[in-house]
Amino acid sequence: MSLLSFFKNKKTQTTSVLPLEVDIHSHLIPGIDDGIESVEQGLDILREMVDLGYKKVITTPHTMMEAYPNTPETINSGLAVMKAAIAEAQIPIEIEAATEYFLDESFIERLDNDEPLMTFGDNYVLFETSFMNAPPFLKEATFKMTVKGYKPVYAHPERYIYLLEDDALLEEMVDRSLYFQLNLVSLSGCYSKPVQKFSEKLIDKELVSFVGTDCHNMGHIDYLKRSMQSKYFKKVLDLNLLNNTLL
Repeated sequence: MSLLSFFKNKKTQTTSVLPLEVDIHSHLIPGIDDGIESVEQGLDILREMVDLGYKKVITTPHTMMEAYPNTPETINSGLAVMKAAIAEAQIPIEIEAATEYFLDESFIERLDNDEPLMTFGDNYVLFETSFMNAPPFLKEATFKMTVKGYKPVYAHPERYIYLLEDDALLEEMVDRSLYFQLNLVSLSGCYSKPVQKFSEKLIDKELVSFVGTDCHNMGHIDYLKRSMQSKYFKKVLDLNLLNNTLL
């Protein structure tokens, strides 16, 4: 590599997520799902996020009845532990918590029983589904959430094979006024090339309303940094994202 090429490449390296300042999808409460295992791991990740330009994190542990039967109590108690540790470590970042609901029968029961859902911002609810097959109650659940005044946020739609392969279903989900939340790390190809390409398609169609790191561990920070060098990273940040409305 010539000296000129070295300086040219160095100049074009993206080292900040700004103007993005808020992350809405991560797993940074220790020991309650498949995210971080210790407070110290969480603090290390949050230091990295501050260095990248984040000012606020809304962390979203899984709520999945068979695997991770979390409740607002388990999540909020873990949040209190993280808040105290962040304050003691003097890390300049704000942290809140919601949850990432798995769309299954128990979630439908919550809706039918009028159990209050954990939300963030203006009554947003983050939900996910299985990756391979569309759940039979996808349309029912999103409709019921909307009727009850919630704003459904479709977590990482680029990862759902059933959505990638079904343009008609994708259009229907768009027509239902769902908010699509893209995982920034998808732009690195870390999940697969088809997922990366579908991410780019959603960006090109301007269907992305939120972005998130979906950070479970330090490895996701490494993938985020790789994604930041993608040409689609700037394209997604140029969209009319809602993240910073949550400051």
